Amino acid sequence: MKAHVKDLALAPEGRRRTQWAELQMPVLRSIRERFSREQPLRGVRISACLHVTTETAVLMQTLKAGGAQVHLCASNPLSTQDDVAAYLVKDLQVPVFAIKGEDHKTYYRHIRQCLGLRPHITMDDGADLVSTLHKELRGLMKDVWAGTEETTTGVIRLKAMAQRGVLGYPIVAVNDALTKHLFDNRYGTGQSTLDGILRATNRLMAGAVVVVAGYGWCGRGVAMRARGMGARVIVTEVEPLRALEATMDGYQVMPIREAARVGDIFITVTGDINVLSKECFQRMKDGAIVANSGHFNVEIDLPALRAMSKRVRRIRPQVEEFTLKDGRRIYLLGEGRLVNLAAAEGHPSQVMDMSFANQALCAEFIARHHETLKPQVYPVPREIDSQVAALKLKSMGIRIDRLSAEQRRYLRSWEMGT
Repeated sequence: MKAHVKDLALAPEGRRRTQWAELQMPVLRSIRERFSREQPLRGVRISACLHVTTETAVLMQTLKAGGAQVHLCASNPLSTQDDVAAYLVKDLQVPVFAIKGEDHKTYYRHIRQCLGLRPHITMDDGADLVSTLHKELRGLMKDVWAGTEETTTGVIRLKAMAQRGVLGYPIVAVNDALTKHLFDNRYGTGQSTLDGILRATNRLMAGAVVVVAGYGWCGRGVAMRARGMGARVIVTEVEPLRALEATMDGYQVMPIREAARVGDIFITVTGDINVLSKECFQRMKDGAIVANSGHFNVEIDLPALRAMSKRVRRIRPQVEEFTLKDGRRIYLLGEGRLVNLAAAEGHPSQVMDMSFANQALCAEFIARHHETLKPQVYPVPREIDSQVAALKLKSMGIRIDRLSAEQRRYLRSWEMGT
């Protein structure tokens, strides 16, 4: 079996940590039990480009239990947990191509190796696997039925491809499932982003001015958690509705160049390029901390920051100190990559339970319905969303009401008024 991981001797630690994560993932466990009986993915080949974490290992177990053959590579050079990668290869015989800290060349070589499976289904987190397939390995697309996409940035890229007529096969936008973005993006990103910043810096949040760039679901979560820790939160936005919502939620809203003068900690969660620009760095106070929790390392203009600096040094494991030519210092966390995975462990398992339940059920949906799908981006079927929510409530011991026959008739009628 071909694979490329850091050290297979790390497998026992990866096994123990995956078992700990699995305890907090009852929805995916219940799906795995059914998959083991029904084998809905028997003979299906899946190439997955995801963050190689303990939670992803539980997803791989579930897909294999359903009969699938799976290859896995990393969706970010800094997000791989090397012990988990070793565990997947050594104990579960899942070919993994991922090493934490891999360079750009290795990262894309791993994606190409993962696609060597000639997949029926692709699973992506950021659309790098899909774009590589379209740019370099188009001959493999004749075998592909459809794919799934895990994150906002990837969905944006894939919708752009569909609009331009270049998307070669159907994609199900797992990111847009309500049980994904309402929980994973908000509660998962909110907690794990602050966790990464605290692990990297050991800074006190209470009393700090935290600037959150972007007020989508991820930005909402980050702002909420920062305020909960006592920070004074400023939100920057380009969308009027989101800016208005942030204002109504009690946050101060202003342009990012104005926020640059007063912020202590800056967190980007927009999915766009150069959100923190040269003009922002020129205004920042000495000691400002900048971090990114968007998928790609493009939200902070790193070339501009380097060009403005007379010295760069690593001062802590995930903290680089950029000393500007005027003597001010700016601290970059996690190389500008996903700080929650570069400096911490990513989302809590309880949240990823729902996200990866959507992945597993969408793979089943594709296996059963791919012949009817066209090359476009599809929403997650509502029944899958509802099934995941119901399974999660059941695992938490929470019961809810059901509509009576009379109530269902009333909701279908139009005759009854005041």
